[in-house]
Amino acid sequence: MASKRRTIALFGGTFDPVHFGHLRMALELRQALGFGEMRLLPSHRPRHRESPGVSAVHRREMLSLALRGCDELSMDDRELVRGGDTYTVDTLEQLRGELGDGVSVSFCMGLDSLLTLPAWHRWERLLELAHLVVVARPGWRMPRKGDGGAEAEVAELLARRAGEVEHLHSEPGGRLVVREQTLLPISATDIRNLISGGQSPRFLLPAAVLQYIEDNQLYRQAAPAAGK
Repeated sequence: MASKRRTIALFGGTFDPVHFGHLRMALELRQALGFGEMRLLPSHRPRHRESPGVSAVHRREMLSLALRGCDELSMDDRELVRGGDTYTVDTLEQLRGELGDGVSVSFCMGLDSLLTLPAWHRWERLLELAHLVVVARPGWRMPRKGDGGAEAEVAELLARRAGEVEHLHSEPGGRLVVREQTLLPISATDIRNLISGGQSPRFLLPAAVLQYIEDNQLYRQAAPAAGK
């Protein structure tokens, strides 16, 4: 059996704002898959979705507050520091350059993101740099051979690169591992809409994050249509 490596997982998003759905998913992935580190990776300006509703400074501070006292999760703010448009492949190339080939790196995403993967910048390079861990809700249908468009490309990728949890510990990258997981039905868009509508999102996100939002009067304008 191949020896285990240091394992680092990345969970990206705009975190606009960070909520319990993000935090619980990241924690469950780390515990279930045995990652040595789970880093939450706030993006600066993702090209495949609407720009975040508040600044990088605010989103970094909210995530920092949410993670306070939680040793099992950490923040990697390299995309905010780098600025400009956010491309995952650039982040993974930078990280791989720092770590070398001896460390296993996993990039975690939802099934909805996987289905858009062929539209990502230099997407075929991603699996040269890391594993992809895909979180699918129970009962979701995975792409299959015979599907059209982007789903056909994803189905072919799944057939070629499918891996098991053990590969996340024995290989530096290159595998696509699907993890079925029940997700908390919390949406950042809904939180922003509640706030802009004068209602409270209490119990959907950490109290410290909600206090920061209130202190800084964030999301008082109508929320943009983006993301979760």
